[in-house]
Parts: sequence; C-alpha cells; structure tokens
Amino acid sequence: QVQLVESGGGLVQPGGSLRLSCAASGFPFSAYYMSWVRQAPGKGPEWVSDINSGGYITRYADSVKGRFTISRDNAKNTLYLQMNTLKPEDTALYYCARGPRSGYNYRGQGTQVTVSS
Repeated sequence: QVQLVESGGGLVQPGGSLRLSCAASGFPFSAYYMSWVRQAPGKGPEWVSDINSGGYITRYADSVKGRFTISRDNAKNTLYLQMNTLKPEDTALYYCARGPRSGYNYRGQGTQVTVSS
C-alpha cells in the first residue's frame, strides 16, 4: 500500500533552516508528481510546493517562494523540502502528498515544524 513517511521537522529559531524528507513506498514514485502541504493550528491545509515526476518542474506558493526548495531523488524514492529563512508563520505540520497541487491524494502523517525564538 502507499506509504509516505516524513522526517526532519523540529524547533528552529526565526531565520534558521530545516530540511524535510519524505520516504515513499508502495507505488512507482518516479512516475508521480509530489507535493508538500502544511497545516497550521486552527487553519486548513495550505499547499506549499510541488514537483513533477522528473524533478525539473517545480512550483511554490507565494508565501514560500525564494525561501523553500523542493527536490526529489527517484533512485531513493525520497522527496525533500529545503526550508531557509524560516519565519514564525511557517510553523505548521508539514506533510508530503502524492500528486500535484490540483489533485493530491495520499499523504503521510506529517512532521512538525515550529519556528520560535
């Protein structure tokens, strides 16, 4: 079955960096668009970024453009999100999902990112 397992979250000070990872299994990872989505406490899900199957087309939400970088390693079935210049408003549960912004479905349990001094 489809499994997505995120890791790499934690507590970081404003201006800091984190790299999230998502290990995928149970489906042909290299054939799918993948997305990162986040959900802050009391708010609905917010799409953050997606990447095409080959890893050469990426898109970002305006709120993270220029600070976050999505990438993937199809040989390792792993999706990444490099997050730089983190802000308190980036605090959320981050999860990876199978599919593009317009139609992602399966998602992992998520990894918590907290940006605070």
